[in-house]
Amino acid sequence: MSENGQSGSAEWTRVLNSMNLIDDDAAYRALKSRDSRFDGVFFVGVTSTGIYCRPICPVKVPKRENCRFYESAGAAEKAAFRPCLRCRPELAPGHAPVDHAHRLADLIMLRMDEGLADEGAGLEEIATQFGLSSRQLRRIVQQELGVSPIELIQTRRLLLAKQLLTDTRLPVIEIAFASGFSSLRRFNDAFIRHYRMPPTRLRKEAATHSGRMHATDTSTLQLGYRPPYDWETMLKFLAARTIREVEFVADGTYSRTVRLGDHTGWIKVSNAPAKNALQVEFTHSLTPVLPALLGRLRHMFDLAARPDIIAAHLMQDATLKKSVMQNPGLRVPGAFDGFEMAVRAILGQQITVQAATKIACRYAEAFGEKIETPFPELTRLTPLAQKVTSATLDAITRLGIIRTRAACILDLAEAYRSGKMQLDPGAHPEASIAQLVTLPGIGPWTAHYIAMRALRWPDAFPKEDIAVRNNLGRVTAKQAEEMSQPWRPWRSYAVMHVWNGP
Repeated sequence: MSENGQSGSAEWTRVLNSMNLIDDDAAYRALKSRDSRFDGVFFVGVTSTGIYCRPICPVKVPKRENCRFYESAGAAEKAAFRPCLRCRPELAPGHAPVDHAHRLADLIMLRMDEGLADEGAGLEEIATQFGLSSRQLRRIVQQELGVSPIELIQTRRLLLAKQLLTDTRLPVIEIAFASGFSSLRRFNDAFIRHYRMPPTRLRKEAATHSGRMHATDTSTLQLGYRPPYDWETMLKFLAARTIREVEFVADGTYSRTVRLGDHTGWIKVSNAPAKNALQVEFTHSLTPVLPALLGRLRHMFDLAARPDIIAAHLMQDATLKKSVMQNPGLRVPGAFDGFEMAVRAILGQQITVQAATKIACRYAEAFGEKIETPFPELTRLTPLAQKVTSATLDAITRLGIIRTRAACILDLAEAYRSGKMQLDPGAHPEASIAQLVTLPGIGPWTAHYIAMRALRWPDAFPKEDIAVRNNLGRVTAKQAEEMSQPWRPWRSYAVMHVWNGP
């Protein structure tokens, strides 16, 4: 497996014009899976009804022969289709009266998980980020999710509290604050109103069924997944790229230091195949940001994937069939930190994984802050973009990073620090890839690799990757692109299988 690629700038318009993210057959496969990651990427017109929909529409999937696919709502309406009243195409990402409505709703949930959306002030802050009024923001959430922002916040808080009461020994008052409630009284009132029992009763019943739990400095929660899950391959991939002192893989577990806002600590993740879940041990110092922590881990370990649908499609291709059969449940490793992942991708340009990892370790040692943990392998936090932007070009090149890549890292750090560059799973892949390649030193390979791992785009395809081209028979990038078309819309998963090839 290699992270070889091609760097270099590209024109925004050239990328947009050349980027054909999905074809008709791939669109129908995405439609059948109702994968929300394709929402806004295409629209489907149904000839039998004269209506066009988003790929996440809850109605029964129409027959293939009745489907016509369009890149925009305008194109569907020009073809005489009228918009669906259930999925409301005008609210699809990039097509809403207020741009990116669905993704904005997703971003609101992410911000809630980051602890920003406290009743009123946080919503105002998010609205300001997008140049909206709080009234507009509330309307978008209501239209997209069917509930008000406050109702959404309340539900997410209570579900997290329920899990913490059942699975940890954290004091009830700490659970109340960790779940986002401003007081124990408000927590008790909301819990009784929604679940018809006080929190202490749920805890007693949970303890009766699970046995006595002992108080420690850490707690463990479960994150479920759809089986099968190829945990061994996931760990092998991460182990080859671990950043010394920040993360390590050993004894079937992945561990790392964590900084979320002002909170720091460490986590350890292991597999519990009998429960179809990952076990996440976390320090109680991270309890106040637990929703954000769990959200990042779900993305990093690709827990929302549908391995049955993805495998059934990919194994139809003779090139991939053997790997799909031998590696059931193969996932695409994500990123715990988008900026960390993007820097790692830049460092991996045109060199081996091993060489890139060595440089990444030096980079982390130079710019990452020290932290105390019980493990000698975990002693440093990943570098913040703010810290990197204050560095000089010479300070970065002294780490063995060539000058053009050092300059690229500085540009990326500034774009990310200022908020101009989004490196989160909620970002739209087409716009983000186009934006990435405008940075000098980032070409299509780097942008697609970042989209594949940090943005969680399931159809990313770094066709310039040397290992991909070699394992496909030493083909050119153009030939690799042509070979990949039948794999859409899950080319990111196909890349993992190709990397596992001979």
